[in-house]
Order: sequence, then C-alpha cells, then structure tokens
Amino acid sequence: MRSILLGGALLCATLMPARAAEWKMDQAASRLEFVASYERTAAPGVFRKFDTRLRFDPDQPESGSLEVTVAVASADMRNADINEAIAGVQWFDFARYPQATFRATEIRRADPDRYLARGTLTLKGVQQAIEVPFSWSQDAGAARMRGELVVGRAAFGIGTGEWATANVIGPDVTIRFDVRFRKND
Repeated sequence: MRSILLGGALLCATLMPARAAEWKMDQAASRLEFVASYERTAAPGVFRKFDTRLRFDPDQPESGSLEVTVAVASADMRNADINEAIAGVQWFDFARYPQATFRATEIRRADPDRYLARGTLTLKGVQQAIEVPFSWSQDAGAARMRGELVVGRAAFGIGTGEWATANVIGPDVTIRFDVRFRKND
C-alpha cells in the first residue's frame, strides 16, 4: 500500500506543470517608449517609471504570468509645454488616472523566440483587450524582453475635445519596450 501511495505521489509530481521562473525587472536598464504623431511628424516620448512582474519559462510560456504597471505621470515628451498638456483631462488626466496596467491572461509561443501575451490594458479608466508580441532572449540568470505594438488613442479617451480628430494628432500610438530582467532566486 505504501509503495502505491509513493508511486502515485511521484506520478502526480511528474505530471504537474513546472512553475515558471520569477524574473525581477532591472529598472535602470529597461525602457518603455511611445511614439505619437503631430502633423505627421513623429512625436516620441518615454515613461520613466514602470514595473514589470513576470513569471516566465520560454519552454512553457502558457504557465507564465505578466503584469505591467506604468506611472503615467512619468510620461516625458522632452518638451515642458507638451508635458504639461498631456497631464490634463483631454489627454492622460494624471490626477484621476495615475496608473495604467497591462495584465496578461495568456502567454503563448508565436515562433521559436517570439511570444504573444494576450490580456487587458487599462488606461484612463478604459479596459481594452490587446495582444502584445515580444521576443525573449535569455543567458544564465539574465533575460531581455523586447516588443512593439500599436494602439488607437481614441479607444482610451486620449486626446479628446479639439484633439479628438486625427487631423493634427495621429490616431495611433506605437509603444516600444525593452525590458531587462534578472532571475529572482
């Protein structure tokens, strides 16, 4: 009887999926950038404060989890007047919506070193399902996640009032990220 229980326990242990590794973001080496357009000219910016919580195993991406929290007030478009404007109600409304979040509900392999995280982006109180494609490279205890996606600003109420049309400010914003990690021991 004892050997049957032991055998059953070993079988269960081998059938259980491995737990994905926990990764700690290297804040100083990571970047979260965005590019809007103003009169058809690129208008780049960066979010200076964000955090990424990640559990990920490239061999079993479906066992992972991803959550990104962005302090939207850390947005910097390298121009004091523009920075002041995007803090307002017609843009990000920093006072009412200080954070944006992305929570993945699914991570899957797209190609050998490419993955897709599906989840919900919450920005300015609006939730939208999005897909975030990314590449993953790993060496010993360090890793790098890079990707790019395009979101429509109107879906989140970014640029309302006189800025609602796409005549001056383009309708889409490209988000680029380059996040470095260390394995959390």
